[in-house]
Amino acid sequence: MNFILPPDMSKAQKASAVALDRNGVWLRALPVDDGRWRIRADIQRTDKSFVRHLLTIEDERFYLHHGADPLALIRAFSSNIQAGSVVSGGSTITMQTARLLSPKDRTYLSKLIEVVRAVQLEARYTKREILSIYLTLAPYGGNLEGVRAASLSYFGHEPESLTIGEQALLIALPQAPEARRPDRNPKAALNARNEVLLRLQDRGAITPAVTQEAMEEPLVTRRAAFPALAWHAAGRLARQVGGLEATVITTIDAPLQARLEALARQTAAAQGLNSSVAIMVVDIKTRAVRASVGSGGLDRAGGWIDMMQRVRSPGSSLKPFIYGIGFEDGVIAPETRLMDVPTRFGDYQPENFDRVFHGEVSAKDALVNSLNVPAVAVLNRIGAEGFSSRLDGAGIHLIRPKAGLKEAGLALALGGAGIKLSDLASLYAALGDNGVVKPLAWTETEARLRPYQPGSRLMTAEAAQKTLAILRETPAPAGRLPGALMKSANRPAYKTGTSYGYRDALAVGVAGGHAILVWTGRPDGGARADMTGRDAAAPLLFDVVDQLQAPAQLPNVLTPDRPPEALKEMKTVSAGPVILFPPDGSTVFVEVRARGADGDFTLKRGLKLSARGKGLQWYVNGEALPKADGAPLWYPAQEGFYDVAVVDDQDRVRHVKVRVKAVE
Repeated sequence: MNFILPPDMSKAQKASAVALDRNGVWLRALPVDDGRWRIRADIQRTDKSFVRHLLTIEDERFYLHHGADPLALIRAFSSNIQAGSVVSGGSTITMQTARLLSPKDRTYLSKLIEVVRAVQLEARYTKREILSIYLTLAPYGGNLEGVRAASLSYFGHEPESLTIGEQALLIALPQAPEARRPDRNPKAALNARNEVLLRLQDRGAITPAVTQEAMEEPLVTRRAAFPALAWHAAGRLARQVGGLEATVITTIDAPLQARLEALARQTAAAQGLNSSVAIMVVDIKTRAVRASVGSGGLDRAGGWIDMMQRVRSPGSSLKPFIYGIGFEDGVIAPETRLMDVPTRFGDYQPENFDRVFHGEVSAKDALVNSLNVPAVAVLNRIGAEGFSSRLDGAGIHLIRPKAGLKEAGLALALGGAGIKLSDLASLYAALGDNGVVKPLAWTETEARLRPYQPGSRLMTAEAAQKTLAILRETPAPAGRLPGALMKSANRPAYKTGTSYGYRDALAVGVAGGHAILVWTGRPDGGARADMTGRDAAAPLLFDVVDQLQAPAQLPNVLTPDRPPEALKEMKTVSAGPVILFPPDGSTVFVEVRARGADGDFTLKRGLKLSARGKGLQWYVNGEALPKADGAPLWYPAQEGFYDVAVVDDQDRVRHVKVRVKAVE
């Protein structure tokens, strides 16, 4: 039977791909083809007490039967006969999973088919896998399928830790998802939730106190939008996930990404209606992309385009690599004197950006001041074709104009060829890694491998270090820290670039173990007036460096003009005992030694209660704890909410409400 007419598993194999940040923070998910959010359940990261309570309500003998539970079916059939209608289905979790895979009308024939399919599923999959499929396909109202989608949409968090009230709602919804939707029918949802709580209490899964506490929980009445951080990169990585592996752990750092997206929006708005911004931050050691901002916002012109994956002119930002290879080849040294004078190279005669020539200058000064003629002269010596081939051999491809001739090749020094912006970031990461180019790492798996992979050497370590030392002398943008102060801090080694017609303004550099790329421009390639890399991109690069050094969250500053009269002096108040542990409203985790059949457990060690006062007596839910010479020990027997109280020798009392959760 297992191999004849096998169950259709296509629905279970298609789920919304999810991209998470390096610490498991949700970035973005993609809906399945019909627009439904079907996010694959992760039993390992699902609240264990929720799973236990689900089975208590839906299938107490889940781990004992082989797909169908004869006892449950007989009870359901008897109830239906007595009631004269269908009041109970007797379906196991496995049978419900079969129905979710291939929905059919609710008839006795359909029930028989579900039994057959359930037996097939049990023969093919483990109990854990069946539970995972059920929690992926279960409907929760509207276009929500699966416990993760429901928990994120209704509660705003993953189902790793759920309150008892949240658990009860998630257990109730799949049985009548549209009729009980809390955002459409809050009264029906509340009644269904409370009914589940009472059933859990009747079966001894939770105490009356926990039931009362859960019933007092506010009911959610709206759906929250799913997160959409790192929209471009997370979407691209999610689309690459295939098969049953529907979650990808990216290298993105969500807090940093959020801060840089805010910077990008502000900068794009300040630079004009059609302007956009792209930012990338790469950890040099692992090549992990810690942030990738593809645009200045989805609401801006071209905001849906991921500029980091687009080919743009690098302007002068390739000059450091021309000089670095020149250092390695022995063509120049940092103090080599070069001529910055009108010079013709065949039919090509470059000019400086400011149309001013500076005469004899050192190679170092020529690079710091981004002079064009010396850079073209060095490229002419090392060979434009040779330079391009070295980049190509390292996996960095320059896109030349279709009519590019040998003379036009010298324009590579000034941005005469296109490059994908993420490749340009990879080049600067190589500069910070002693001249070794490695592919960028977009997933944590790739990032763990990069330090042990050889990569492709673009230039020697000595040449790379000389180039970085020169770039650190590039003047800071106007309004930034003075040069003397910057030398004692984390001064970026960076280069700017401006393409023809001010279409692209770039600032790329190395600071604090990271490679940073900032681009501003128009996504459609249109020209902008006087937007140079130094003016339009360099200040933003320095802002990004500041964000790399900033703490994730800054404390609020308390700045009252004067204290209120009642707070001018701190007076001693004698108001009875003060509970030090456990704090009011806290969740206390306890280590379980063993768990009984009735759900009670024994602990490895008791909780030490602590309070300040004299002659103290402790009570839990109104029952006195034995007095002890030292700190009294409390051994809760179940998870749930508790009222902990202490009374001093003057009969003054202090209460706290705490929640106990077990760790096994």
